[in-house]
Amino acid sequence: MNITDIVAVKNLSKRYGDFTAVNGISFSVPRGKIFGFLGPNGAGKTTTINMMIGLARPSGGTILIDGIDSVKNVKKVQSIMGIVPDESNLYDEMDGFENLCFCGSLYGMRKEAREKRAKELLEKFDLTKAGRRPFKKYSKGMRRKLTIAAGIIHEPEILFLDEPTTGIDVESARQIRQLLLFLKQGGTTIFLTTHYIEEAERICDHIAFIVEGNIVAIGTVPELMEMVSHGHTIRLAADTDLAQLAEELQAYFGECTVKTGTDHTVTIISKERIALSPILQYLDRHGISVFEAKELRPSLEDVFIKVTGIEAMELKKEKDKGGMGR
Repeated sequence: MNITDIVAVKNLSKRYGDFTAVNGISFSVPRGKIFGFLGPNGAGKTTTINMMIGLARPSGGTILIDGIDSVKNVKKVQSIMGIVPDESNLYDEMDGFENLCFCGSLYGMRKEAREKRAKELLEKFDLTKAGRRPFKKYSKGMRRKLTIAAGIIHEPEILFLDEPTTGIDVESARQIRQLLLFLKQGGTTIFLTTHYIEEAERICDHIAFIVEGNIVAIGTVPELMEMVSHGHTIRLAADTDLAQLAEELQAYFGECTVKTGTDHTVTIISKERIALSPILQYLDRHGISVFEAKELRPSLEDVFIKVTGIEAMELKKEKDKGGMGR
């Protein structure tokens, strides 16, 4: 196990009779980073997390978390991890403060320490006013934030989150993303699953795509982007239709591919970086004004579609229809 990695998974598998939910996957999670685990329903995401946190026993393979064998030493490894499930596991009749203190007691925190930590977290999550209200009266966003707060009450080395922003309002989702980045800055490693590709692209350092129990792509976000990057692309928006100049543009910029659009745009694709000045001067000589110039870059969604064959919108629809699969 590399000392820079907090998680090392090797040849991990899980079978249910003749069905293989996870098929001999291997990956590592760098310490202090956000690792995204993406895939459609039934891909094996939740099964993998359950094996990592000790809720399911692997059929084969090994899991080391901070150097600890999490299969043989479940209790020991659970003491250094925080777990935030897809659905809240807190108590409706308890208020926010009581829920946090109760979770702290489960981790062996002394009364004074857990009460102090609970107050700090309520303030950090903007839940101080709601701290004495029953959990059942919280909004979805507030419930999600308190569930995450409960997962980090004992300041774990690594935090596992299953769909942290699903089904909550935009502002609460933004606050949670900011909080995860703040936790990362403080040295916490975060392992999360999500159906939201744009969210993963925004906050994750490393990402693995899993389909039908197999990891089909893994790497940093820039590394994954390289899989669909085929050079440099610039799109210009002009004040007139450029279709009549299509052939002339292509001839002038011979080493580039030039495409004109019906919306007064021209897209230029090149293997090398594209200098704007010659293009603008050329169009200016033809009396054409350019109002916008934009470099187009591939997105994580493009990578996901390429390696899985699944449209990102279909992934979101799956979540909206039926929740997490194995």
